[in-house]
Order: sequence, then structure tokens, then C-alpha cells
Amino acid sequence: MGVLVGRTLPVVPAGGPATDAPPPPFARVGIVGLGLMGGSLALALRRTWPSMLVVGVDRNDVLEDAQRRHAIDVAADDLGMLAEVDLVVLAAPVRQNIEVLASLGDILEGPATVTDVGSTKRAFMEAARGLPSYVSVVGGHPLAGAAAAGLAHASPAIFEGRPWLLVDDPHAAEEARAATRQRLERLVTGLGARPRAVTAEEHDLLVAWLSHLPQLVASTLLDVIGAHVGADGLSLAGRGLRDTTRLAASPFGVWGDIVATNRDYIDLALGDLERELGSLRSALDDPAALEAVFTRARAWRGSLD
Repeated sequence: MGVLVGRTLPVVPAGGPATDAPPPPFARVGIVGLGLMGGSLALALRRTWPSMLVVGVDRNDVLEDAQRRHAIDVAADDLGMLAEVDLVVLAAPVRQNIEVLASLGDILEGPATVTDVGSTKRAFMEAARGLPSYVSVVGGHPLAGAAAAGLAHASPAIFEGRPWLLVDDPHAAEEARAATRQRLERLVTGLGARPRAVTAEEHDLLVAWLSHLPQLVASTLLDVIGAHVGADGLSLAGRGLRDTTRLAASPFGVWGDIVATNRDYIDLALGDLERELGSLRSALDDPAALEAVFTRARAWRGSLD
């Protein structure tokens, strides 16, 4: 997103047939950031609940593309257009989400829920402490995505069958926390995803291994291989290398924010991998030890499948 300057663009009528889904848990949803995740969410919400009003906030060129794709009902480049929505979803890079979150107390005019789709949670949930009591915050992270970023690659099916982690605000009253989380769980399940409640600490520790380590390893692995064999050498590679390094196609984009807000756990994960790679080097002359690595990995792969 760029600088928000305060202009509302035309409304685009909702398209597609109505579904048999129950009434939407939120009548008016504002999505800040219409990239891969925000755009996919907009498309999924409009497909599932055609009666829901979806407001998109982003740069004008992105908004115009979103309108062409019928992803939003109202296009705005001004956060003020979120004043009367029931749910705000922050789908920009992590540190920008935190910056916008801090400003919502002066924008939201009545009771509202705020969530996000970012890849780290501790800093985001800490920033939520400064909001008024009528704003409920639940961190969110759909474990879904694609190697390519941007609205052009958005799909309403991206969340189907995928876990969606939800993080309660530990400073809110228990009854309010439960009510807010239940509404978000209804939204998540309505989109075909599987909600799961975790703490911010549990979330950041878990994704350091499940998401952040694989991305960094894939990018570094292909960087090392490419530097040694060059483009000509890579042209000889089979599917094994392509499959192993699929994540290396990801643009840097959001990763600077992810590393900055989860550095400690990413460092811990890299340290574990570094020790295991050291053990692997020692196992090159020990067939039994090398076989044990393959056997364990094969078993874990079975769990993954």
C-alpha cells in the first residue's frame, strides 16, 4: 500500500450466484491490503456470503484491479472508510499491519473486531493493547498461500482445507474473548478452513519451524546451487530440485518484516538445522547413521502427507 489520501472509488456490484451458507458472521468487512492473501479473502467472502459488504483499502491501481475482478464492493484509498465496518482484516506486511492497528482506535466509531493474516503474532498482539475497549482484536494466520504474490494470483479456494490459527487477546475479558473468537471461527469455517486457537508465543514458535525455516532454507539452497553450477547447470536439473526449492520463487516482499518480528525463534530454528547439518557431514562416512536420517525423514514425510 502507498499513502492513503482519502478518495472513494465506485461500488462494484457483487457477482456470482448466491450460496446456501448461513448468514454471515459479519455484515461489513474491511480488508486493508489486497495482495495474495487479502485479495483471496475478498474473493472468498464474496463467493460465500454475497450479502456481505466488502470494503477494500489499498493503492488506486490495486483497487481498480480488484474492481475488475469483482473482489470488493467498495474501493477506498482512505482508512476512514473503515469507520462503520464490523470486521477489519489487516492483510499488509506485518509491520504495516501493526502501524495501521495503532490508528484504528481513532477511526472505528463503534464496536468492531480486528484481525490480520500476518505470519507473526507477538508484536501484533502487543500493539493491540493500546486500542479502546470496544475494539476486539484476535490475531489470525491462515496457513495457506502460493509462491507468487499479488492480487493477480489470488484465489477464493486458497483457504479450503487449510488450518487457520487464531490468537486471542490475553488482556480482554474471557467472555468477550470467547464471543469474538466464535464469530471468527464461523467466518473461517464458512470459507472451508479449519480454525485452531493458539497463543501468540505458540504461534511464532510453531511457524518458525513450519514456515520461516523452510523459506529461508529453500532460498539459500538454490542460491548456493546456482552460484556453483550457473544457469546452464540448472537447466539440467530434474523435478527433485524444482520441488525442493519451490519456495525460492517467493519474492522478498513480506519476509523482512517476518524476520524482524520473529528473529529469536528463527535463529533458534536455524541453529537446530546447523547442528543437524554438522551431524550429516559426520555421517557421510557412516552408512548406518546416514540411513537413520533417511528413515526418520521418511517417517516424518508420512505424517506430513
